[in-house]
Amino acid sequence: VQLQASGGGLVQAGGSLRLSCAASAFTYDYYGVGWFRQAPGKEREGIACISTSDGTTYYAESGKGRFTISRDKNTVYLQIDNLSVDDTADYYCAADPIAGCSSVVAGRAYLEAWGQGTLVTVSS
Repeated sequence: VQLQASGGGLVQAGGSLRLSCAASAFTYDYYGVGWFRQAPGKEREGIACISTSDGTTYYAESGKGRFTISRDKNTVYLQIDNLSVDDTADYYCAADPIAGCSSVVAGRAYLEAWGQGTLVTVSS
């Protein structure tokens, strides 16, 4: 599977964005598709994951509340509400046909495919 992330941009604090992760094709019934972000000078962190087989979602503690992951066919979305300057980061999506979502988000698994980052910049 090949992934392409998009939807980033410049937004004011308090606003919302919806990021998209378009997959070339989900070859297997199950993929754990996760969203991650990496802020300048910080380590990459997992935000959320969705199972393509049954739509089950999993959120990191930091992702609960303002982040919503969803899927429509071959595209996985990440809705981010009430953005703050601390959300400024490169956002990435990744997918794997084996790793469970908890492992995907925790960064404990090798993930088969990664999309390029999409930059989200939040201004105060």
